[in-house]
Amino acid sequence: MTKLPSLFISHGSPLMALMQTPAHKFLSGLAAMLAKPSAILCVSAHWESAGPLVSTVAIPETIHDFGGFPDALYEMRYPAPGAPALADRVVELLTVADLPCDGDTERGLDHGAWIPLLLGYPNADIPVTQLSIQQHLGPAHQFAVGQALAPLRDEGVLIFCSGAITHNLRDVFQRRSAGVPVDGPSPDWAVEFEAWVVERVEGGHLHDVLNYGVLAPHSAMAHPRDEHFLPLLTAAGAGGGAGHAIHRSFEWGSLGMAAFAFD
Repeated sequence: MTKLPSLFISHGSPLMALMQTPAHKFLSGLAAMLAKPSAILCVSAHWESAGPLVSTVAIPETIHDFGGFPDALYEMRYPAPGAPALADRVVELLTVADLPCDGDTERGLDHGAWIPLLLGYPNADIPVTQLSIQQHLGPAHQFAVGQALAPLRDEGVLIFCSGAITHNLRDVFQRRSAGVPVDGPSPDWAVEFEAWVVERVEGGHLHDVLNYGVLAPHSAMAHPRDEHFLPLLTAAGAGGGAGHAIHRSFEWGSLGMAAFAFD
């Protein structure tokens, strides 16, 4: 069985499902870059909980957890089967690592999961489940979760972590209101923060990445909250070392769309 990398994907705006941006095109070619997984474990910034929860749903609902977008987005569905057996394995691995995890019998796939998966695996024929994050427990916790999940990579599972390399929605909304196009120029703070993360990840300086809030330039501007950066740390933990950027672009000026593979 081919060992798969762990991935971090910036999922951007829900509009990525409709717009032919560089990130849309990158994700549309994702399946061709990798061996086909037996199942997918998605760790999305859009599911937060007090402790780790993993969905045990056999037929996950497509959650439209956004508002004010074109009707076409709300008509989209991602009808992939669930992965209850994988969920059980996640509970086992995290519990052994002293990171108690419970099953959730209702959770479907939020837009941080189903939109990039719809582009990357449009046939929706790979079982998928979703694992929550714990923003309040910080970066080291999410890295430890990834380390505990690393054996899944030897079991044909794709660990698919979805967030954003920069995520300041107030800035994005201001730029869109001012008429900045999706491919408009990026501010220095976003470019410099993204470049710092790429350099540290590719150099294997994961301690720096774990402490990005103190060490990275413009970290408070890039991430007013940690939740969209944390999936990167889970991917890094599962990958066991340095990663490499497999995509870099920006949308609406400051919304970073970088993606990384850790293998």
